[in-house]
Amino acid sequence: MDIGAIDHLECYVADSESSADFFRDAFGFRICGRGGPETGLPGCRSVLVRQGAISLLLTSALRADHPVAEYVRRHGDGVAVIAVATDDADAAFAEAVTRGAAAVAPPVRLADEGARVTFASVAGFGDVAQRFVQRDAADGPFAPGRISDEHPQDTTPGLLKSIDHIAVCVPAGELDRTVDHYRSVFGLTQIFDERIIVGDQAMDSKVVQSESGGLTLTILEPDITKKPGQIDEFVRLHDGAGVQHVAFLTEDISAAVRKFTEHGVDFLSTPSGYYDVLTERLGTLAVPVDELRELNILADRDHWGQMLQIFTASRHPRQTLFYELIDRRGGRTFGSNNIKALYEAVDRQHAAGRELSH
Repeated sequence: MDIGAIDHLECYVADSESSADFFRDAFGFRICGRGGPETGLPGCRSVLVRQGAISLLLTSALRADHPVAEYVRRHGDGVAVIAVATDDADAAFAEAVTRGAAAVAPPVRLADEGARVTFASVAGFGDVAQRFVQRDAADGPFAPGRISDEHPQDTTPGLLKSIDHIAVCVPAGELDRTVDHYRSVFGLTQIFDERIIVGDQAMDSKVVQSESGGLTLTILEPDITKKPGQIDEFVRLHDGAGVQHVAFLTEDISAAVRKFTEHGVDFLSTPSGYYDVLTERLGTLAVPVDELRELNILADRDHWGQMLQIFTASRHPRQTLFYELIDRRGGRTFGSNNIKALYEAVDRQHAAGRELSH
């Protein structure tokens, strides 16, 4: 199946304008379009924000009976659509349905002054859909006739370049079925698998990727024979499978952390002891260890090079969805050696939240 890069993510949110303001003010995205009933979007309102090759469509319901409202009631704000570029959306949709995917939205063509975009969607995992997007002009409007473009020629440069990967949590027993679905329906390849044990908790992880490398999903499942942990908690609070975090690729993670912190982004902290043995564990680092310690940036190494990463605290009322910054200095994997440090940091955030609620 022809799957290119991630074209956009559509997030269903309670308030599209306030969500757009957050991405603009905190991460430097630019508001590049709006849509609603006046542009042919019945019962909802959308705001398009962009930076680099990242496009996020933030959609909120205007009616209580709208599907977006139902999604937000069940899951809270979250990623509801993963949209990928393809040369032929009709063919991709037909092939996916033939291979067993449930149809969500048949192909629809949007045209305006010669520019044409085709959207078609099938079921992915949980309540998340996979959308195929065919664009006749790469630099054309986002969704002609549906989204009114603002700053259409703006390339929105910034510290964030693209979406590196998407992390997905699924209930126990659904990991293999989800991986098989993406392999058999979408033609993705499993490139990595690992069992991760943190204290008396455990989880299994598999990574699937499109042939183009444009779509990478890290899928995680809890081990229910062990003590319940954060994957169990995500599935419970999110009410089913969903996107746990979106990883944004940056080429200067130190600058990004400093700038975004100034703009109000709250990053997870890391125990100081993590850095005491980092050089011993990894050797010479791409960024000085004192700088990593100052900024709470995690580091890992694989056969190809190093990878630097940091995670935001969740702003979600349910403490579910959050974001990652990742800076690849040759490294191709996903920082599995940092899972313990991440778990400790998230546990501290959840503990702090529980204390404040009492």
